[in-house]
Amino acid sequence: MKKLVIILALSLGLTNLHAQTEQENNTLNDYNKWSVELAGGFNKPSRTFTSSRYYSSRVSPFTADLGIRYMMNNKFGLKADFGYNSLTEQKNSSLDFTSKYYRVDLQGVANLGRIMNFETWTKTIGLLGHAGFGVAQLENSDFHFKDRMGNLIAGLTGQIRLTDRISLTGDVTTIFNTWQDANFDGAGLTRNRGFSGVVFNGTVGLNVYLGKNAKHADWTVLSQDFNSSVLEAKIADLENLVKKMPEKQVIVEKPVTTTIVNEKDLVKEMIDAKYYSVYFDFNKATPIENSTAAIDVVLTYLRKNPSANLDILGYADQVGSSEYNEKLSNLRANNVKTILEKAGIASSRLNVVAQGADTSIQKDSEEARRLARRVTFRIR
Repeated sequence: MKKLVIILALSLGLTNLHAQTEQENNTLNDYNKWSVELAGGFNKPSRTFTSSRYYSSRVSPFTADLGIRYMMNNKFGLKADFGYNSLTEQKNSSLDFTSKYYRVDLQGVANLGRIMNFETWTKTIGLLGHAGFGVAQLENSDFHFKDRMGNLIAGLTGQIRLTDRISLTGDVTTIFNTWQDANFDGAGLTRNRGFSGVVFNGTVGLNVYLGKNAKHADWTVLSQDFNSSVLEAKIADLENLVKKMPEKQVIVEKPVTTTIVNEKDLVKEMIDAKYYSVYFDFNKATPIENSTAAIDVVLTYLRKNPSANLDILGYADQVGSSEYNEKLSNLRANNVKTILEKAGIASSRLNVVAQGADTSIQKDSEEARRLARRVTFRIR
């Protein structure tokens, strides 16, 4: 009998502990991965110029950039982009020059906002890092040359989420040219085949997200790594709980001792020990689908024990203000109460307790925060 109870309890425990992980794993591809990036702004060529007669003392308009990005997951992706810089100096004491710089690059992209867990404090601000290599061409019509070269590029892109389809961006990028023969002014040679040319770009633009899903990978938070140590600890505690259950001896014709587990007390202790929990998605008050099994167990117990009353304890994670988490935990508990009421349990038997944020669980761990967003029960 004990073994049967353990098997049944562990099965439901596994369902509850894996509930949100399964929910998220089933939706790993339910976000958009493609985006188009449009930006424009200014540039500042740093070197190299022909002697002291040419230089760039100010930022130069105009810089334009067009990129197509594909995110392999919500943290890493690839981007192909085309850039154009107009390099000019027609004021101050420098000799006038006008050059054009074209480039095509392939870059790796890291969603630093997700890597650094920006979701713990904002839903609208993001940060992308990008770096890669490509080819470029410098042209100057006055000196009639086209200088082809390679480049290395790296930068940071800040994001402000306007809608699920569009975000505003601000980017700073540094470009290092290699095998650049002509100076940016076009009047002389670099005399250096190494990394002779350096350009700084600053742009403002838009990310336009493509796809049929609601969100893009830039703003999708996933928890794919389930912490098995949490489950193992639950299993060990559950086995100890069953071992401690009271036993009765039944004497038959022959002196045989039979173990009988008081099922009513076992279920009550498991409910009070929080083995039956209802989980919620981030900032949501509706239970996730796989958590309804815990409500079924509590409902069955209340129906079999009409004199029992129930405390419904709501929790939130530590993201957000304490006032907001208090309201969210109360709303979660009240929604579970409504489910039990609609199933036939009298409201007078149900008591909602808003616990606010669960401060016993780590704030910086997404896995821990996932377990904190829950409702538990206590039999009275």
